[in-house]
Amino acid sequence: MPESLKKIRNIGVMAHIDAGKTTLSERILYYTGKTYKMGEVHDGTAVMDYLQEEQERGITITSAATTCPWQDWIFNLIDTPGHVDFTAEVERSLRVLDGAIAVFDASEGVQAQSETVWRQGQKYHLPSICFINKMDKVGADFEMSINSIKQKLVAHPVCMQIPIGAESTFEGLIDLVEMKAVYYEAEKLGANFEEKPIPDDLKPNAEKWRHDMLESLAEFDDKLMEKYVHNEPVEEELIHKAARKGTIAGKIHPVFVGSALRYVGVQKLLDGIGRYFPSPLDRTEIIGNKPGDLEHKIKLKCDPHKSFAALAFKIINDKHGDLYFLRIYQGTLKSGTRVFNPNRNTKENVTRLFKMHASERVIVPSAQAGDIIACIGPKDTITGDTLCDTKSPIILEGIKFPEAVISMSIEPNSSGDRDKLGQGLAALRREDPTFQYKYDTETGQTLISGMGELHLEVLQHRLVRDMKINVKVGIPKVAYREAITKKVEQEGKFVRQTGGHGQYGHVVITVEPLLDENGNYQKQMEFVNKIIGGSIPREYFPAVESGVKEAFTSGELAGYPVVGARVTLIDGSFHAVDSSELAFEQAAVIAVRAAFRSAGPVLLEPIMKLEVMIPDADYGSIQGNIISKRGMITDSHVHGPIRTIDAKVPLAEMFGYSSELRGMTSGRGSFVMEPLTYEKVPEQIAEKILAGY
Repeated sequence: MPESLKKIRNIGVMAHIDAGKTTLSERILYYTGKTYKMGEVHDGTAVMDYLQEEQERGITITSAATTCPWQDWIFNLIDTPGHVDFTAEVERSLRVLDGAIAVFDASEGVQAQSETVWRQGQKYHLPSICFINKMDKVGADFEMSINSIKQKLVAHPVCMQIPIGAESTFEGLIDLVEMKAVYYEAEKLGANFEEKPIPDDLKPNAEKWRHDMLESLAEFDDKLMEKYVHNEPVEEELIHKAARKGTIAGKIHPVFVGSALRYVGVQKLLDGIGRYFPSPLDRTEIIGNKPGDLEHKIKLKCDPHKSFAALAFKIINDKHGDLYFLRIYQGTLKSGTRVFNPNRNTKENVTRLFKMHASERVIVPSAQAGDIIACIGPKDTITGDTLCDTKSPIILEGIKFPEAVISMSIEPNSSGDRDKLGQGLAALRREDPTFQYKYDTETGQTLISGMGELHLEVLQHRLVRDMKINVKVGIPKVAYREAITKKVEQEGKFVRQTGGHGQYGHVVITVEPLLDENGNYQKQMEFVNKIIGGSIPREYFPAVESGVKEAFTSGELAGYPVVGARVTLIDGSFHAVDSSELAFEQAAVIAVRAAFRSAGPVLLEPIMKLEVMIPDADYGSIQGNIISKRGMITDSHVHGPIRTIDAKVPLAEMFGYSSELRGMTSGRGSFVMEPLTYEKVPEQIAEKILAGY
């Protein structure tokens, strides 16, 4: 096994918007020698925010990848967006990484989007390190931040460092492993720091924190446990070994501290990334399926000499040809190779391979297991597809993305732009799995759907600015859903006689609501087959399921997709000559649609999780405003002069909320929101919506 694989760290930076992810990424690039000039988000010069849209807005929209060396480690680094509208970028990045740095604003602790990205990371069992950033900011509170990680994330933070001072008195940190005070020289861009003995007045606090650290780490190393119990000195190497073991197991989360903007603490964090994060060899086994056989599991090994397997996790539309980002899990990929895509059952050519540095490309002849690489050549591959050796086919688990919650109409300004618009929308769809578009035959309009107003605004700018397609868009519309309220049994028959062979399909189904433990409708549908005794032959089961899925795309009230229902196939009959897959598919569509009509259909609307940060003095007016929007406040707490309100509010009431909030708080309020669930629309409002359909 090559030694170099042990030194690779595939890592990402994740956080709430404005916690300092991109600033931290820029510092990492500078200290690792990848860049020679420090980029700044507020100046629009950040290397990792390379899109014009990102530089103008000062936010990260697309995840950017780069490779940089630190000591004898190689870091493949991905900077992800913090804004919930671009959650797909976070989801696909975390799916292929081996570790994530969770960045927290020291004055805010865990915020709404921090919880979301943390949950996304935990879903993929991603080892995480915490970086408490902005210790120099007004209101910075280290202990509050640690407590919020414990309470809100139900995590186990273990402090490897504590800050010296806070706000304007923040001047460095105490390393609890080496038990030294570290002071930084900001005028030297933090490249210089001085290690000194811990001042006497800070020693008791440092001893307390070190005791807590050793207590947490003792369970991961017997030798350390013995020394801790007998109060003997513990070697640094023993601490690092236990911290690495606990981090890789996902049982602890080492905490580092600093201020990326003021260059404090970044090098020590880099040491921690190298020491505690897993290499591709240390990650849990990657398991795939044999194509067409879900029962047949195949284990992959991070070995460059075995058959090739990789996951395509991102696609960028480019005038020179689409750029595909791959995480290679096994084998070696060379440029000019032909590979197999089992998801599409097609063969693809990989003509060139690149190592990426944000928007810059460096051509490489080959890449191996453990690498994150970009390539050009494939034509039919989409995000979440597997590329593998033609002789050893395997399908890796794909990437699940949230559903769009908002839509608006879009049309070209001229007939000349009409064809270009179709191509542009298709290109954006390939890049962004949370973006959808469809042509409405009734209105003649093209509808685009996404995760929020900002998401669709950015995509509209891409069409106009990058693809030179002039378009105009309508006002945003909510992506409603339909559901049922009671269980019904229904049969569906599809019988056609047209000379010679006819068509015959007959199914009997039950349809019932599918709710989660909180009584909310689940987002998906479920199909259960309970046929025993051969009343319908096995070969027609997939056709019945296909018909059920088709019926769910359009409900009976207003044609919105149906969610939160379980369909169970309980009986049916067939004809030895006339039955076919088509007949059973149509019989299922007929049965399900008839069942929807008699199962008490209702309209559902997306409910958003809302977090509002406002001056405490404005609490009364903002609280009243949220309630007037059919919102419900779930929590509220004050930290210094700022109050944070947590609420859930229907999306339909939230259009234009940013300007409304600015007006009520003299420009000092801010908010973030993300999809939470679907709930039944109140009857009077549902009547108005359906009347306008």
